[in-house]
Amino acid sequence: MAGNTMAQTRTALRYAKAVLDLAKEQKSAEIVNADMSSVANAVEASTELKNMLMSAVIPAATKKSALLAVFKGLHNLSSGLIDTLITNKRIDILGEVAQKYNELYNESQGKQVAKVTTAVALTDDLKVKVLAKVKELTNKEADIVNIVDESILGGFILRIGDIQYDASIANKLNKLKREFTLN
Repeated sequence: MAGNTMAQTRTALRYAKAVLDLAKEQKSAEIVNADMSSVANAVEASTELKNMLMSAVIPAATKKSALLAVFKGLHNLSSGLIDTLITNKRIDILGEVAQKYNELYNESQGKQVAKVTTAVALTDDLKVKVLAKVKELTNKEADIVNIVDESILGGFILRIGDIQYDASIANKLNKLKREFTLN
């Protein structure tokens, strides 16, 4: 993501809003939300996909057919978004648009998404603790998205919108390290 990220985020937000408005009119906001979820997750998880979207050498038509092959059975609004982004030469922000759509949709539903990063997949026990923490921090219910990252060693990192709560073991070890180097 080179330099221009503020403007890029604004642009992504505009596209996401437009798609959400259309989806609401067509009573398909929820279906499109599921599409956008899988697009956002795939772009976040796949370096190859990210590189293809960013590539200046891959022709637009190739990108389009690749995307429609990867994301089969998309709602016509979702595939329409891909068309529009390709036409406007903005397909590089597809992942971001999808993410913004999810955020806007969840807000409109009074829901929020809590991203929980753990060293191993979330257990039901930890899920209950995390949901309690979310409620304490925001006074709202949340859907949990679990990201597994072994580098945090244990504990969890919770992210809801702009709030980040770091209860990872890696973070605690770093704090300890800092305290010992200060003395």
